[in-house]
Amino acid sequence: MSDAYDRRDFLKLGATVGAGLLLGQAALAKGATPAGAAQPRIEAPKCDPVRIGYVGVGGQGTSHVKNLLQIEGAQIKAVCDIVEEHAKRAQDLVEQAGQPRPEAYTKGKTDFQRLCERDDLDLVYTATPWEWHVPVCVAAMKAGKHAATEVPAAVTIDECWELVETSEKTRKHCVMMENCNYGRPELLVLNMVRKGMLGEILHLEGGYLHDLRALKLGSTGEGPWRVQHSIRRDGNLYPTHGLGPLSNCINVNHGDRFDFLVSVSSKSRGLNLLAAKQFGADSPRAKMTYALGDVNTSLIRTANGVSIIVIHDCDTPRPYSRINLVQGTGGIFMGYPDRIYMEGTSPNDAWEPLDKYQEQYEHPLWKTEGEQAKGAGHGGMDYLEDYRLIQALRTGAYPDQDVYDAAAISAVSELSERSVANRSRSEDFPDFTRGAWKTSPPIFITDLG
Repeated sequence: MSDAYDRRDFLKLGATVGAGLLLGQAALAKGATPAGAAQPRIEAPKCDPVRIGYVGVGGQGTSHVKNLLQIEGAQIKAVCDIVEEHAKRAQDLVEQAGQPRPEAYTKGKTDFQRLCERDDLDLVYTATPWEWHVPVCVAAMKAGKHAATEVPAAVTIDECWELVETSEKTRKHCVMMENCNYGRPELLVLNMVRKGMLGEILHLEGGYLHDLRALKLGSTGEGPWRVQHSIRRDGNLYPTHGLGPLSNCINVNHGDRFDFLVSVSSKSRGLNLLAAKQFGADSPRAKMTYALGDVNTSLIRTANGVSIIVIHDCDTPRPYSRINLVQGTGGIFMGYPDRIYMEGTSPNDAWEPLDKYQEQYEHPLWKTEGEQAKGAGHGGMDYLEDYRLIQALRTGAYPDQDVYDAAAISAVSELSERSVANRSRSEDFPDFTRGAWKTSPPIFITDLG
């Protein structure tokens, strides 16, 4: 499946998503949670090599294909995309890497279902437009394959539950591939947090602050489908990049959990103003009503009393940032630029560069794999997330993120939409673990031994 996306199909799916949102709202208003206790942790047998079917080999999908071809034990057996040229490009890359030419599935938007039914795959990995993440993952797990998806894993609460329940029923992993979990400063700070250097964590701030106006108003790549979300939805639509690494610092779903959320959006101006400048004040894109507020701020409180601010800002002129603030009883870290203050260690009332602590607290993953990650997408983060997933499946180890993590972080989208629509009313998070978060051990690695 490519980045190209038909507006008619989006509107059909949009109606389904909207109906699902209303049903989910009614269910949660009654305190309803799908019945049953959380299943025991999935213990999947080793699969070495890991045989992969890749769905969606546009820009980001192709980047992952290139990474996987560099990782020992990863074999790409099939690729799927609605654009034949994209599938052929992926086939060529695999063949050039010395692997047999993978079969291509290009017969429409649901041809991934045929791919999932193959008997020579262990993992189905998807980098499609957001609405297709859950259908691909569910089809993969029901066909007996592990599933991995680009972010967000799901758009609605109902979709989050579908991923959780399908993973539990099939005993297959479903992993949301959040690359920012593997950023060098993020992992360095996580290592320091796990070693107690910042004390007890009290407050976190993160987000996705990235000027995407030109992309959304463009006619290629992600633009045509991504702008449809801005037209139809108002909330924190892309929370995972900022929230993923922060969640690891407080062991969400593994000792703590998201409890409730409130959210507020600003007015919408950015897309209209840029469209008027580029296409004229009377152009359809300039006159379009965009539901998405230019800046959304969501506030989360966890069961253990940690406060978290998550910001979504993609329609204003600004430098890129994920904020990345970690505040504890013993100190504070702030990103963009990276700086740290530790009580009793740093100069009084003065920031220090994070680099000062890199040699002492460098994360083991960057020590062992950092050189190989150089040149890969997003500063090497993409390679490391792919490497860790393949390593886990090859050895039978538990992956760095599980389906409960995927559901909890993705749930921010619908909960924030509901809060915004109801004058910032508080919205409760479902407990996707059904209580297991209290005893589940932390799973995101700080040691590799």
